[in-house]
Amino acid sequence: MLGVWLLLWGSVALGGRADTAFLRRAHDSSGRCTYSFTVASPVEAACPEAAGGVPELRAELAALAARLSRLESRERGAGGSGPRGAEPGGARDLQQASQLEAAYGELLRAKSRLEEEKGRLEREKEELGRRLESSAQEISRLRAARCPPGREGPGRDTLRAPAKAPRWEPQPLSYQELQSERSEVPVSRLLEETALARPGKEDSGCGQLLWVGEPVVFGRADSIAGKYGVWMKDPEPVPPFTRDNTWRVDTVGTEVRQLFQYEEAEQLARGYPAKVHILPRPLESTGAVIYRGGLFFQPRQSRSVARYDLRGESITAEREIPGAGYHGQYPYSWGGYTDIDLAVDETGLWVIYSTDKARGAIVLSKLDPETLEIRRTWETNIRKRGVANSFLICGTLYTVSSYSAPNATINFAYDTATGTSRALSIPFENRFRYLSMLDYNPAERQLFAWDSFNMVTYPVRLSRP
Repeated sequence: MLGVWLLLWGSVALGGRADTAFLRRAHDSSGRCTYSFTVASPVEAACPEAAGGVPELRAELAALAARLSRLESRERGAGGSGPRGAEPGGARDLQQASQLEAAYGELLRAKSRLEEEKGRLEREKEELGRRLESSAQEISRLRAARCPPGREGPGRDTLRAPAKAPRWEPQPLSYQELQSERSEVPVSRLLEETALARPGKEDSGCGQLLWVGEPVVFGRADSIAGKYGVWMKDPEPVPPFTRDNTWRVDTVGTEVRQLFQYEEAEQLARGYPAKVHILPRPLESTGAVIYRGGLFFQPRQSRSVARYDLRGESITAEREIPGAGYHGQYPYSWGGYTDIDLAVDETGLWVIYSTDKARGAIVLSKLDPETLEIRRTWETNIRKRGVANSFLICGTLYTVSSYSAPNATINFAYDTATGTSRALSIPFENRFRYLSMLDYNPAERQLFAWDSFNMVTYPVRLSRP
């Protein structure tokens, strides 16, 4: 390269010109060694376009240099340095923005769901309001229908009682009959205003079961021993006991011997017994009853029934029930060793059980309350394991369909007077979903029940004889 430059320089000199050519060596802007050769023009004293062209050329060169600089920066960035090296941070920003958009979309969808739920609740509120209004109107019409003859009242002509209504005197009973046919109108409070809530003040004659009211809670057991139990009142007490005395046994355990005595039901609700009887023998399950001054119960793991005298605090009678299943052979559907169940009604003392001979069907026996001698026996066609519990009213056995379904029914009746059974469908509420005891008290005209720690009663209504 240097030889070429010298050759050119020599050619210019040989041309006979006095102009001098210059060769210059120096470092360029990048530090590389460069050689520059310059020679003056032999014919032009000056470049006419230099004044305006050179600055434009310089500006263009500067723009090109800037573009080259940017290109070089991008190339370096592709190798992990330079401006492109900051691109991962931008990717994170884009990812965060995407997440924020997704969260915002989810919030919008949640808002939409809440608005739908709000609309549904508002519709339910309106429907409930309409039902309450309809119930209030129905109550007003029913009250108007109860006006004495000769008195004018609204709705008397449009809500005239059926032809059988006059049989349900006094009038509150007729009103209750109508209420039992209208599920939207609660009747538990209205019952408290009727003769059914004041036992002994009205006719207590026998009849067929027509209706069972809503359960009323009197107390609640406060320990696991009280998940199952039995509570009772004596329909025919002997001195010094009265109908106000209330009795209770918590039946969870293998050595159930404690019989709690209360002066009245309110004391039971407070949980403070007046006395605790310790039974000479442990009882089994929830089939015990109080009747004529004695506790009648099934001793544990036996097919016998015994009478514990409440005054003498001793067992005064005990008798085996021939062939009766016990300790889980023929219980009710909920189990609990409920093979032998005692009951009391207007006609006396009963025992409910089954035998191998009856093949699991319910057998009824009428007992002498003093000697426990069997007076008479009936064999039904109702399977004991197929029902949850049973009780007797006026010599008729009634069974409950389920111990846990909230809307169960009184589903069968067996009349000992005729020896026939029939299917029923009387609504029965298991409010606490575990019915372990159910007995009828003919003096109270109520059902006593134990429903998962809770001691409850059910008002009932019977037909006229």
